Amino acid sequence: MKVAVFGGSFDPPHIGHDLIVKSALKSLDIDKLFIIPTYINPFKKGFVADENTRLAWVTKLWGSLKKVEILDIEVRQKRPVPSIESVEYIEKKINPSQIYFIIGADHLKSLNLWHNYEELAKKVEFVVATRGQIKVPKNFKILDINALIASSEIRENLKKDKSLLDKVPDLISSEVEKIYTKTKENLMQKRIDKIVAILDEKKAEDIEVFDMRGKEYFADFVILATSLTERHALSLIDELKTKLKPLNEEFLSVESSEDWSVIDLGDIIIHLLSKDYRDKYNIEELLSELQKVKQ
Repeated sequence: MKVAVFGGSFDPPHIGHDLIVKSALKSLDIDKLFIIPTYINPFKKGFVADENTRLAWVTKLWGSLKKVEILDIEVRQKRPVPSIESVEYIEKKINPSQIYFIIGADHLKSLNLWHNYEELAKKVEFVVATRGQIKVPKNFKILDINALIASSEIRENLKKDKSLLDKVPDLISSEVEKIYTKTKENLMQKRIDKIVAILDEKKAEDIEVFDMRGKEYFADFVILATSLTERHALSLIDELKTKLKPLNEEFLSVESSEDWSVIDLGDIIIHLLSKDYRDKYNIEELLSELQKVKQ
């Protein structure tokens, strides 16, 4: 059995992706095309549409096509999954005689940085979908697509340029418009919600979120929470690192003491304080006053 693998964030899917799928089915000598949405791309900081939404879009667009199978193996793991892991899963599942691995031409420059790239290259034959003026070496099999659109362009610009919806398949265009017209707000809110959920699950108390955007403050958001003991604070920090680092959240600094720990994520600052210190310094009053200041 010969198969092809096409993975991606699909955040959101666009007509370029659709052309790749249709071209692969038409021009590659394959018995099956596996389409694999990622939970999060290892080279990206986060996503806008959540993994279940993106999986649903991919299924709606291509799940009914002959020879296509949508795999949720990366989405279910809720972590960045190296491509070689998915390829090895397919090897164990059906032991194909040939695996084509489809990538966009824009990925060629970073291909050697992929996890265990040399081993992956032994297992698959790369197929490159053309894009713009990017030159594709002759040793690669080519899908002549050349669709000049990127998901990042839609994510970042749809709110001010609705014509970009023309680059999105009609089946999902209304859903895409709804989600991506609030791109930055959605992404930030997902990060805030994730942090609050982690703190709440680990029994932090009195969790408060302060929106400091547009104020005289060095971060966009501040999150305050009460820790029960120093050991509890350290446990909270460890849990935040464990859950957030796989999502490419950057911990710029962590300062920890018995009564007060500060975690700097750049645009988000997290304060974990003992009850006595929180009562003593009353940071929430300062932040509330700053929120009232007109710019």
